[in-house]
Amino acid sequence: MGQPTHAQNWWRSAVIYQVYVRSFADGDGDGTGDLAGVRARLPYLAELGVNALWFNPWYLSPMKDGGYDVADYRVIDPVFGTLAEAEKLIAEAKELGIRTLVDIVPNHVSDQHPWFQAALAGGPERELFHFRPGRGAHGELPPNDWPSQFAGSAEPVWTRLPDGTWYLHLFTPEQPDLNWAHPVVRQEHEEILRFWFERGVAGVRIDSAALLAKDPDLPDFVEGRDPHPYVDRDELHDIYRSWRAVADAYDGIFVGEVWLPDTERFARYLRPDELHTAFNFSFLSCPWDAGRLRTSIDETLAEHAPVGAPATWVLCNHDVTRTVTRYGRTDTGFDFATKAFGTPTDLALGTRRARAAALLSLALPGAVYLYQGEELGLPEAEIPRDRIQDPMHFRSGGTDPGRDGCRVPLPWTADAPYAGFGGEPWLPQPSGWSAYAADLQAADPGSMLSLYRAALKIRPEFGDGPLTWLPAPEGVLAFARPGQEGRLLCVVNLADTPTDLPAHSRLLLGSGPLDPQGRLPKDTAVWLRG
Repeated sequence: MGQPTHAQNWWRSAVIYQVYVRSFADGDGDGTGDLAGVRARLPYLAELGVNALWFNPWYLSPMKDGGYDVADYRVIDPVFGTLAEAEKLIAEAKELGIRTLVDIVPNHVSDQHPWFQAALAGGPERELFHFRPGRGAHGELPPNDWPSQFAGSAEPVWTRLPDGTWYLHLFTPEQPDLNWAHPVVRQEHEEILRFWFERGVAGVRIDSAALLAKDPDLPDFVEGRDPHPYVDRDELHDIYRSWRAVADAYDGIFVGEVWLPDTERFARYLRPDELHTAFNFSFLSCPWDAGRLRTSIDETLAEHAPVGAPATWVLCNHDVTRTVTRYGRTDTGFDFATKAFGTPTDLALGTRRARAAALLSLALPGAVYLYQGEELGLPEAEIPRDRIQDPMHFRSGGTDPGRDGCRVPLPWTADAPYAGFGGEPWLPQPSGWSAYAADLQAADPGSMLSLYRAALKIRPEFGDGPLTWLPAPEGVLAFARPGQEGRLLCVVNLADTPTDLPAHSRLLLGSGPLDPQGRLPKDTAVWLRG
């Protein structure tokens, strides 16, 4: 067998743009983003220079958790469009050289899914979920004491039905967990994968990929117990080996949402016969600190090396405080448990750091995921409490601002109503949102959009080659990568004072200007040709 071609290996160094359809662009004027809006903006995405689009769930859903409560995987929710439109979008993107990834949510379905409705009616479909009698004298207590997966939530993961039985939901009550020990559940999901691969998708992102398998005894939660009753169980790997066989038949790829502190166990998901890639949450949550970032980079590359899988790098997603805001705060890391209303933010500082972080992440070996609006430098919006929709807010008793702040509909045209998004947006856009509009930024060579466009044009030179750290002062990150025309260097200054640049032949790109002495200022990054 010959070596894989560059086209087959596209995912190893791709820039994949995350589309949260509901907030991307509204093509029919109803205030909700849709597939027509995405299709109209495909030229923008092509000009940006991304290699693929990852779509958050666009399936039929009651939207109790932003579409992650799926009622039918083979139907596009009418608020977004139709299956025929999805097929056109996949084909039109491909014509522009852009591949498509869809989101699969295998841990749970919507309580409106036909299986669960039949289970509620007492049918044999109950075996496809986790139904159990309660504890206590009259079954009034939940079957076990597992904690909710929504951070900060003390709510139980069991809901009692009128007949006295309880069902398991690690997330909201509207998202009952599937029983992955049942062969019908496995067969159905493999058929769903084939359904979307047949329609031309290049890959699949797997939501909550480490949660599917449960201890059949459903024992009480004991901190530190190994194996965990529902996280990272060994049974998962057989599931993903079966999935890999399906993907290989279509040259498709997987990216898993795998939150695990144990790097060796994390790497097991990336063995050659399982998932191709997994999200890197260490880097995403890392503070703006040179030592911490270098450690995260080193550990990420080390944990991927034994299995030959490429790393992934991401600064933000649809669940996480936007980069510009996070980097403008005293605590520049990210932790769901620390989110709070009214956190002071220096947006100018955060923007400067976010520009530098963009060049850092795009220079690293592996693939990069770019969340929509990051290329516009959008800040986190503070949503009025009476307009918040995210269940994380309500399940926290109103203390957590939730995730809506990073999901505000995008600004496209500065002088158009609702900044060119379409109809009145489903989430309110803050005052001044039009200042971030794509049309304004496209005309400004110093804008965040112009920086990303320039970086994505240069980035293919970095390829998937190794990283070599260079000597640098404390607080400065400097590394070299082999390029197509000689060595490429990335230098990021997180120290308090300007730093001299290493020897180089050309400055390729900077996140900001050098100082009058040609030194790299604080919170600034450059790409150099060695």
